[in-house]
Amino acid sequence: MKPSKIAYKPFGAALGAASGLLAGAAFKQAWKVLGHDDDAPNATDENRTWQEVLVSAALQGAIFAIVKAAVDRAGATGVRRLTGTWPG
Repeated sequence: MKPSKIAYKPFGAALGAASGLLAGAAFKQAWKVLGHDDDAPNATDENRTWQEVLVSAALQGAIFAIVKAAVDRAGATGVRRLTGTWPG
């Protein structure tokens, strides 16, 4: 196994946890900005429409994917700076 891949494992795990927290906060802010309630709807909330539930899920998924990709990319770039090789 490449040294850069070994170096990236614990770093990547920590970044993954941080990206989840960051994405959750970003989604909460985005949902508020869009003029909806403070909390996103649960799929089982009978007082919410299908549209609200599905738009919320799509937005949340997009934000989580973007934040995860950005954090993973930044982490890989950092490992390359430290080790001289790309993890992977």
